[in-house]
Amino acid sequence: MGSGKDDDLHGNVPDNAAVALLLIDVINDLEFPGADELARYAFPMAERIAALKRRAKAAGIPVIYVNDNFGRWQSDLNKLLAHSLQDGVRGPRMAELLRPDEDDYFVLKPKHSGFFSTTLDLLLDYLQARTLILTGVAGNICILFTANDAYMRDFRLYVPGDCVASNRAEDNEYALEQMRVVLKADVTPSTALDLAALKRGPGGVGRGAWAGGRGP
Repeated sequence: MGSGKDDDLHGNVPDNAAVALLLIDVINDLEFPGADELARYAFPMAERIAALKRRAKAAGIPVIYVNDNFGRWQSDLNKLLAHSLQDGVRGPRMAELLRPDEDDYFVLKPKHSGFFSTTLDLLLDYLQARTLILTGVAGNICILFTANDAYMRDFRLYVPGDCVASNRAEDNEYALEQMRVVLKADVTPSTALDLAALKRGPGGVGRGAWAGGRGP
């Protein structure tokens, strides 16, 4: 008998995707206390994530949306997207900028971390990804919790400082510093990330790209 693992996940997973780009909670209605403050930072952030996503897809890096279910256990990606675009909420600008493509992946999460009670572990295993680029909101909550769980699983971490946002700039900076120092995450801005080098692995990236640094 075989191992029980379908190596191509029914033909839908790219081969040897050593790097994955995660967009965390970007399909978001921004209807919660403090969302006005977050929106100031989230909308410019969304434009930078959109640019990074285009570069990642051109480089053959898969994109995974890891999104909160907003307490709606019957939600799926289409319902969340429709709600964020059409229900008169604060979030349509971000949702429109970061609307998923048909070949993107989607993981629904019930709590802060993208790994807690989700299929993310299994998907990353099939993708053979060992390096994660984390983007989205909020930097000091869901990004931080996901980064912590990824670090404990021995993933190499990149958290582009210009592609995460929190309610307050100082909270975002503190979270980034914690991820840089404690979780050994590289927080180089997205525009300085060499995606081709990331795909080549530790031997293909410069000193600043996997030393927890802010760049070379």
